[in-house]
Amino acid sequence: MVQAVLTIIDAMKRRVLILCTGNIARSQMAEGLWRHYGGNVWEVFSAGTHPRAQVHPMAVRVMAEQGIDISGQRPKPVDAFVAEVFDVVVTVCAQADQQCPVFPNAARREHWPLDDPAIAGTDPERVLAIFRRIRHEAAERIIAFLTSFPAT
Repeated sequence: MVQAVLTIIDAMKRRVLILCTGNIARSQMAEGLWRHYGGNVWEVFSAGTHPRAQVHPMAVRVMAEQGIDISGQRPKPVDAFVAEVFDVVVTVCAQADQQCPVFPNAARREHWPLDDPAIAGTDPERVLAIFRRIRHEAAERIIAFLTSFPAT
């Protein structure tokens, strides 16, 4: 009986895929934020059109400042998700938006352009400030989306 209830709950979950180019900063932070704010209602994934080897350490740091641990997340290729069913696919950079494959099983597609904090330069204070700004912008967009998205 418990397993049947858990299966029904899982079937009711919404699914989101967040895309950027390298899948090391913007999309990884958005994945952690969406998981945090979306709670058990959302299954959250991120991927990149050209994924890099690892999540940017500064992304991990600024998310930890908010109590969100993304240290276990890893960059993934977008191709692994094309056949999946999603309620929404969100691109967070122009290049990913242009190179994004067609997701025939996505109910909705959004583009939320966010600056790339991974190319912020070498000044540690400037880099930290830009990562924090992008984290804040992503959080605002996600909260706004979640509060306006239909519950069922």
